[in-house]
Amino acid sequence: MKRIKNRIRLITIIFLVATSGHLAYAKYQTQQAVVPEQVIEEATRIVKRGQASWYSKRDKGIKKHTANMEVFDDQDLTCAMWDVPFNQRIKVTNLENGKSIIVRVNDRGPHKRLVRRGRVIDLTKAAFAEIASLKKGLIDIELEFL
Repeated sequence: MKRIKNRIRLITIIFLVATSGHLAYAKYQTQQAVVPEQVIEEATRIVKRGQASWYSKRDKGIKKHTANMEVFDDQDLTCAMWDVPFNQRIKVTNLENGKSIIVRVNDRGPHKRLVRRGRVIDLTKAAFAEIASLKKGLIDIELEFL
């Protein structure tokens, strides 16, 4: 009986050792949405392309506080992005006119359904106005993570 218990323990240990590497790797795998964007890694910088929109405190559904609990101010040079740490600085370049601005991530967005369509960042009203006309609404941009 003791011999059978030892064999079961041994088989369990072998199984756990054999599968632990695979399970640890699976933890870091993520599903990737099909997004018409381009990601280019160059030496020490990461560049990402997609579309940008803008939002202000007058928009429907905008809360008083951002996702990192700051009071939302649409006159600050900040932005909303998913999967990017708060306070990350990003250089946003309008691909149509070449104008750039540096913003800081303090919120989450754009809405996931819009991300699947190619939108990668929501800029505050003031940040968007620095690089394009607010009448545009959407612009093609390139992001550089600083």
